[in-house]
Amino acid sequence: MRVGSFVLAAQFPGQGQGEALHRAVRSAEVAEEAGLESVWLAEHHFVPYGTCPSAVTLAALLLGRTRRLRVGTAVSVLSTAHPVALGEQAALLHLTSGGRFSLGVGRGGPWVDLEVFGSGLAAYESGFPESLDLLVRWLREARVGADGERFRFREVPVVPRPSEALTDAAGPEVVVACTSPASVRLAAERGLPMLLGMHVGDDEKAEMVALWRRHARAAGRSADEIRGAAHVSAGVCQIADRRTDAVETLVKAMPGWLRQGLDAHVTVDGRARRMRDPVAYTELLCGMHPVGTPEGCADRLAATCERTGISRFALLVEGSGDLAATEENVRRLGAEVLPLLG
Repeated sequence: MRVGSFVLAAQFPGQGQGEALHRAVRSAEVAEEAGLESVWLAEHHFVPYGTCPSAVTLAALLLGRTRRLRVGTAVSVLSTAHPVALGEQAALLHLTSGGRFSLGVGRGGPWVDLEVFGSGLAAYESGFPESLDLLVRWLREARVGADGERFRFREVPVVPRPSEALTDAAGPEVVVACTSPASVRLAAERGLPMLLGMHVGDDEKAEMVALWRRHARAAGRSADEIRGAAHVSAGVCQIADRRTDAVETLVKAMPGWLRQGLDAHVTVDGRARRMRDPVAYTELLCGMHPVGTPEGCADRLAATCERTGISRFALLVEGSGDLAATEENVRRLGAEVLPLLG
């Protein structure tokens, strides 16, 4: 089982943006000290829900500050990025870190970001498959050209190549955030593992993994490739000596962050959007994920692994909103939960 942290650089009420980013960086450094396998970095624009606007930039900083930790994006948003530019950055981080970088990508949302960055609503509604295919080609081939709806350019050499051996297809891992049957199929047909969100429970994740396998088989993916797909399950983790204390910590802190963070999203076309009740959502997360005693957290992770077949986890550890409490939470995850998982 491979357990890592999921870092949003969340700005809680009363906190500054620099404070949120400092907590994000420090929690990642402590993750390596505590023996976690990885850290996954979220990307958001113009909202306090997450104050990191460039997951690859923060990944570069953390790769430079660590020696063993795998650092991934969860996710870099393709709807507002050029796939070649993102591919170049991913190749650079892959090569300079000794292969410790994972590139998680997603479609994003219908937010005002599309207007600010000039990509437009079509990039979100229909452009993701083209962007994903161009990105994967850039990370796997020696020369790439494009003749699609969004991207058209003459063939150019890939520099730097993720692998200098022209016959070697190895490169940075690419993981796709999946929230619908269509995105599951998209990832499966390309043989790319999924990142499944923390709002999704074990039963739904198990269904999505089964659907991925069906589509992968139909696309001609090998049995070894299907069996070895390293999907990632996002969740929340809060550790305390009593489960009631862990739940109380999150219920006190997270609703205020969720309320101001999610409410700040602005749609690009004025479409109506429904916001979850922050308290109810926090309580839902506490019921689905490892929140409680070390033994209870280990049991919860093992149960998710058994039910879904997923053995990689990206766990939100900053739900208290406090730096010292976050550091303690990460240390307890490494010292008291990981040993119970074997």
